Parts: sequence; structure tokens; C-alpha cells
Amino acid sequence: MGDWEQFIEQTPWFAHSTDDIVVGEAGPWPRGGVESLPWLSALLDDAALTPVTVSGARYELLAWGPSHRRRGWLCEEPPSTPVSDTAVHPDHRRFWTLCGGILERFAEPDSWWLNHDDVLTARAARLPVAETLRHYEWNGEGTGPGIPIDPDRYYPAGIEANGNLTLAERDTGRILLFAPDHSFTGVTPLAGCPPYTLYTLDGVPDLAAWIEANARAWREG
Repeated sequence: MGDWEQFIEQTPWFAHSTDDIVVGEAGPWPRGGVESLPWLSALLDDAALTPVTVSGARYELLAWGPSHRRRGWLCEEPPSTPVSDTAVHPDHRRFWTLCGGILERFAEPDSWWLNHDDVLTARAARLPVAETLRHYEWNGEGTGPGIPIDPDRYYPAGIEANGNLTLAERDTGRILLFAPDHSFTGVTPLAGCPPYTLYTLDGVPDLAAWIEANARAWREG
């Protein structure tokens, strides 16, 4: 069974019988790495890449592991031109030189990317954080005044299927988790925040550390 067949077997919701699907030939990883992200670079260097087109939309399926027990990511292609309408941290732009972002995963290990719909995609980065945060109560003060960060300085680096957001600060790369629906361990409430709002990730202070922690989990898991 090929990588695409194993992917579809484990994510049957992704493609439909009416889709026009063209699966290309798998090949070795073609793009090298990024010096500042060594775990990610090493993981990608081990990947097999299969180009896939689903009803005109182009994807890249990356996979690792023995033939009977593969695991991997379905990714967007790297942007063909710079994404100029979205301000993201420089480490995110470096990621985009390799990969356009992760849409699905299969046979995934435990990591901060578990159960995510978008990881490091341009679509996620365009979501307005301020509008999302202001739907929630903050310290009993209603909408807005209790939020202890400037939400316009942050963008979603990851979107979990249940709506939790991993936020990255555009300038510093600082990572926060906005988790109104969570059962995470290894998180600490941000000072001044009520439960189920903003958290820091223990040992994961910034975007580079977040990418690297997840790449290491995938490489070692």
C-alpha cells in the first residue's frame, strides 16, 4: 500500500468519491533545510514526497517510516510568491521556503500539533485574533478590557479542530495557547488570565521552539 492509500485509509474524510485525484510518483525530499530549524530540517530530509492533486488543488504528501507503518503530513505547496498580505515571524517565513503548511496528519505521535486543522498555513495566519479573543469573558470584565496582551500583535500559527489557537507574536515569535476547550498538560495560565483562556507552553517559549519540539516528536515518535 502506497503513502496516499495509507493516508486516505486513516483520514477518510479528506477526499470524496466525486473528487478527481491525481497521485504523482514519490521521490526524496528536494528542498534542503533551514539552519535555524535543525530538527525540522532533519525530519524533512528523511521524508518521501508525493505530489497529489485533488479536484485541481495541489498538495504534497510527506511520509516517513517502514512501508507497513507509514506516518506523515498532507501539506500545501510552498508559496510560489512571497505572502505579502500577512505579517508573520521570520521563522515562519523560513518554514514557508520549505513547506506551505500542514493540513492533515496520519499515524501521528503525541505532539502540540495533535488534532490540528491548520499548522503554519497562510490561511491560519490571516485569522483575526482580536475578534476571536473578544468573544470570551476576561476576568469578569466582559469583552476586551481584561485581555492582557495586544491581540493585534499575534497571529494563529496553529488551529486545533476544536477551535483552540496557538498564537505567535509577529515580532518576537513568543508562543501562547488560547484554549477555551482543552485538557492539555504542560501548560501554565498566563498571568492575569482566567482558566481556559491564555496559556504558555512549558519549555516552548517561541515559534522556533514550537516547530522544533513538534519536529522532534515526529522524528523520534
